[in-house]
Amino acid sequence: MRSLFCSLLISAAVLAQPSAAAGQHRVVQADLSRVTGPHSNVPLEVVGAGRAAEGLRADWQEQLATVQSEIGFGYLRMHGLLTDEMGVYSEDKGGKPIFNFQYVDSLYDALLKLKIRPFVELTFVPSKLAAGTTTVFWWKGNTSLPKDPAKWAMLMRALVAHFKERYGEDEINKWYFEVWNEPDIRGFWPHPLEDYLSLYKTTAEAIRAECAKCRIGGPASAVPYAAEEAFEKWLLANPSIPNDFIALHAYGVNQGYLDETGRAGTVIDPDPNRVSGRMRHSRELIDATTLKGRQLHFTEWSSAYTPTDYMHDQYHQASFILNVVKRATPYVDSLSYWTFTDIFEELGPRFTPFHGGFGLMNLQGIKKPAYHAFSFLRRLSGEDVVSKDNASWITKAKDGSITALFWDYSPEVPPKGSSDQIYYKQELPAASKGKVTLDLRHVPGGQYKLSIYQIGYQQNDAFTAYAKMGLPNQLTKPQVEALKQVSTGAPQSEEVVQVTGGRFTRTLPLNANDCYEFVLSPVGRAP
Repeated sequence: MRSLFCSLLISAAVLAQPSAAAGQHRVVQADLSRVTGPHSNVPLEVVGAGRAAEGLRADWQEQLATVQSEIGFGYLRMHGLLTDEMGVYSEDKGGKPIFNFQYVDSLYDALLKLKIRPFVELTFVPSKLAAGTTTVFWWKGNTSLPKDPAKWAMLMRALVAHFKERYGEDEINKWYFEVWNEPDIRGFWPHPLEDYLSLYKTTAEAIRAECAKCRIGGPASAVPYAAEEAFEKWLLANPSIPNDFIALHAYGVNQGYLDETGRAGTVIDPDPNRVSGRMRHSRELIDATTLKGRQLHFTEWSSAYTPTDYMHDQYHQASFILNVVKRATPYVDSLSYWTFTDIFEELGPRFTPFHGGFGLMNLQGIKKPAYHAFSFLRRLSGEDVVSKDNASWITKAKDGSITALFWDYSPEVPPKGSSDQIYYKQELPAASKGKVTLDLRHVPGGQYKLSIYQIGYQQNDAFTAYAKMGLPNQLTKPQVEALKQVSTGAPQSEEVVQVTGGRFTRTLPLNANDCYEFVLSPVGRAP
């Protein structure tokens, strides 16, 4: 476990990676007269979901509606658009393709109604078009090659032509089309990489033939860095092949990339740059070639690649998220957190309400600390204010409001012989890290409504409340309501404050992995 420790006076300079032991004092200082430019919306551009067929469920759509009204992502990416359960492909007795997009229409109509666009992942091969029977996951996504590349190209053209007719070319020009998922992982692609490159070429050319401006990319690879370098080298050698973006994945555990059985034992990597450093280096690899400036989308990322890692449910996940997005945002065009919901069936239906699932919300719609981390990010707006504290993000908006977000990231590594599946499946009280002072300079004088939000141990922390219930396998209706009430995301406190002399300060206790957000809204004056 890696931490940096330093004693600070209120007037002292703030370290780039702040952390404080009990009895110490951290200062988050910012000068509102100094800005670095417009605030980036990169962390909220894209979010993930499990598979397309899950998106036809009423509870899935209800959860997405909540996410969109309270956070508001730009795009949604998911597996399995072309699986048999979506009914997109069949053949007549003579082998002629039959296309059907009614389920796809139901899903995409629902997304667009909620003001979230598809980030179209083109998986898997419909069984009637597949050369074999190899599958992945409980819901059996077929990972075989297409038996006839020409028929696959016909499916791609028919799909895009249908999107054009239904939604308009101007609309689908704003979408992204991602070819396959993790072709460097045998569970998803039990074929040589050369076969993926061939599939990419067939797919990209078919899409481009129907839509001149549709954005096409890949390889959506998981393992740093071999597959992406091979893909980029291939693009450079074949410049006529359509490509508008590079898509990659990143997770924060020490090893592994796919858990098909639910039996993987994962351990969080304590390096605060584990995920963001991978993203930065991928950007550097692209920019070292004539592909420089090509869009880079991380279409999956989280602390672990398995829906059995209990860190996903814990308060530690919130500070993990904030640490990654702050460090990675300068290098990427989007980061698609995997996923918005625990309505997710790669391993089949889950048997407990909390099980280490990927989601921002669990099956019952209980908001996890991760959900509130993205709510914190949504309240940032306007211009970024200069702060030497890298575990903070401070903005000021045109209406005069000020938002100050800061956190402690102290990853807890399970003891030797244990794993996240064991260690994080319990109540984990947070150690004291002393105190933290927010010190804002050059604040316009006047009255402000101050709202303070917090995520941490027993603060918007449904899993700890669930653990105190004894980790029941099933929840009663009163238990669901009780867990929702401890994780509403409401302000910890609200008051009206008077700012004089251009300075606002406030000191609060700081525990490990606490996340605070201060919102100062002007009272009774025009912006």
